[in-house]
Amino acid sequence: MRVIWFVGSLLVILGAAPTAQTPEATSLFGKPLISTPPTGDAKVRLEADLAKAQADFDRNPSSADAAIWLGRRLAYLGRFNDAIAAYTRGIQQHPDEARLYRHRGHRYITIRKFDLAAADLRRAAQLVAGKPDEIEPDGAPNRAGIPRSTLQSNIWYHLGLAQYLSGDFNAALVSYREGMKVSRVNDDMLVATSDWLYMTLRRLKRDDEARQVLEPIRDQMDILENTAYHARLLMYKGARSADSVLNLNTADDVQIATQGYGVGNWYLVNGDSRKAREIFDRVVAGNAWQAFGWIAAEADLKRGF
Repeated sequence: MRVIWFVGSLLVILGAAPTAQTPEATSLFGKPLISTPPTGDAKVRLEADLAKAQADFDRNPSSADAAIWLGRRLAYLGRFNDAIAAYTRGIQQHPDEARLYRHRGHRYITIRKFDLAAADLRRAAQLVAGKPDEIEPDGAPNRAGIPRSTLQSNIWYHLGLAQYLSGDFNAALVSYREGMKVSRVNDDMLVATSDWLYMTLRRLKRDDEARQVLEPIRDQMDILENTAYHARLLMYKGARSADSVLNLNTADDVQIATQGYGVGNWYLVNGDSRKAREIFDRVVAGNAWQAFGWIAAEADLKRGF
């Protein structure tokens, strides 16, 4: 059992971490969603990171940075509701801190609370309007150790995603258009935003505009993180086959969740709803329910097509 409360400015999370049987969320079909705890070296590393973040927060509970990192480290362990609690307390102390809304909005998406996510991310967008963008530090660094995402590109990316998952493709289009303005800082952010923008435009049957999104996409790009998005964009462009991007016979749950939605959606918007449903069903049959592709496949299956 966990008890969460606030003493003065201090976030207190009593009791053990959630067990393997404690649901963190409920699927759009009403199924309890349970985080799979890490094992081995990953478990040791992630728990050490959380212990440090908790100690930093305990030393300085009024720090927005400490609240953010505590929330991020909890989320990396699959403790999404504890993370949201940490961000919520941070927002109570720092109601004009855009980063807290950005991160809480992200985790509201994870637990399928899309309206709350969109509200947080709209607030974050308001708070950064007219301000210079800033690089976001990595919690899980890439192989080069170079942070690639920015605060504003992440705000618009996640806002567009929350709207897309809700089926509000027109609102998602506005957000992704705004996101493209701050996503040209590097090729990783360019392909991430371009992928969802392309899918949004195809859903709205604005195919000519969708093809324009693909014009900057090349086979050789400076990609450190978002290789999955890059591969899908090349598929949309006709430079790669769907089977080369996703092989359902060999891919594991994570690969299917990562690539499955983009490939399934490509079949859907090109008129093959049977193949799309086959792939979406395979995505949600797996265990990687935290992945955005998993959530998107679930949302489409729930809406029907």
